[in-house]
Amino acid sequence: MPDAGCRMPDAGRVAEPTFGLSPEWLLADGKPFVDGLVLSHPEQLERLRRVCPEAEAASVLAGDPCFDRMLAARPHRERFRRALGVRRGQRLVVLNSTWNPEGFFGNGGDQDVLPSLLPRLTADLPADDYRLAAVLHPNIWYGHGPGQIRAWLDRARRGGLTLIDPVHAWRQALLAADAVVGDFGAVSYYSAALGTPVLLASAAQDRLDPEAPLAAFVRHAPRLDPHGPLRDQVEELLTRHRPAADPAEFVSSAPGASAALLRRHFYALMELPEPEAPALLEPLPLPPYTPARRTAPLNVRTRVRGAEVRIERTTGHPYDAVGETTHLAVHEDTRDPGDLTHADVIVREGRPDDPRLGGPEEWTAEVLRRYPHCALAAYVTGPDRCTVRTRDGEVLHLSAGPGADAAPAAYASALYAWRAGGGTVPPGGTTLRVRAAGGVHPVTVAPA
Repeated sequence: MPDAGCRMPDAGRVAEPTFGLSPEWLLADGKPFVDGLVLSHPEQLERLRRVCPEAEAASVLAGDPCFDRMLAARPHRERFRRALGVRRGQRLVVLNSTWNPEGFFGNGGDQDVLPSLLPRLTADLPADDYRLAAVLHPNIWYGHGPGQIRAWLDRARRGGLTLIDPVHAWRQALLAADAVVGDFGAVSYYSAALGTPVLLASAAQDRLDPEAPLAAFVRHAPRLDPHGPLRDQVEELLTRHRPAADPAEFVSSAPGASAALLRRHFYALMELPEPEAPALLEPLPLPPYTPARRTAPLNVRTRVRGAEVRIERTTGHPYDAVGETTHLAVHEDTRDPGDLTHADVIVREGRPDDPRLGGPEEWTAEVLRRYPHCALAAYVTGPDRCTVRTRDGEVLHLSAGPGADAAPAAYASALYAWRAGGGTVPPGGTTLRVRAAGGVHPVTVAPA
């Protein structure tokens, strides 16, 4: 497996022991203490013979069941993307960190990249073009605690970042990803083996066995410049990517066969006959629906040409932002209530019959009474629709037309920009063409 190329700290040795493939990990009183040492590729067996020949007799080549589960689940990629709320035209960027002081999410020192990088990513990457998720090693969650992790990443989470379950959902996130930004851990290597573009933000060579395939991958993978334009680097990665053969070759010598190989070995150890039924792995489950939730204020830039509205929304002010007019869209659950007093558009999600909010018409009326500066209140009732009220009292239903798949809050901001440019909704309604995420989304606007 990919982790077999990592070294563990040992201040008393000139060469650090390789995790899983050295006497320190495999021998007790000079003899193997395991009945079976599972290896995924003959390359690992060759290294084992060199560094710990005493353990060779206990080794068994059995492929990689983790990778096999991902290969089997590949046909469900679009389902996994929908589970994360990835919309048509959006690119899912998955960030990952292994458990290591020099990892992407390190020890808080000068080289610790991830905590400061994540808010920049959510601020610089347009909300309708990109979806962000993070996979942190389980030991990071255990070592610091879930509350501390969420507190450290609070700003990025309010900007739309989703934290992925590090045990049950990380494989599905990798299958759904368009690009991965990570470090020298197994998740980055698995991503490369799946053919996904990988950008390394942390690549400490001294933590790797120089003879391991993982080390070769780290030496040649493209690097992230944390101080350079992030959007340009991600887009260049996606444009220039050509899948490498080595990760897919070395992650497993028996793709799809690990279940049969492992069961054969287990029953041999127990001196029992194998069952006649085929050996099968548990399929990867479909994760719960977890769309992006942005409660940080969004700077919205638009360009209106007739009924077509080009829109770009970010939590920051990127240097390469495009648009002719701007406005501020704020979620009602923003951290700073003062943001609402300056908002041009105020948004929230809710069921149409939610008694706490009074439904779309009551909530929108209340918001406009409370915030005199606000010109449009939008109540999102589903992944493809919302109800809005304008300052002059119009109540309108916005719904996605054929082929449309952008966020309803983006539809509301597009309507605001169109009306600010002189657009009016006729009694029979109209259709706006919202340009976002590299496509055009027809949106039906109808009086309530």
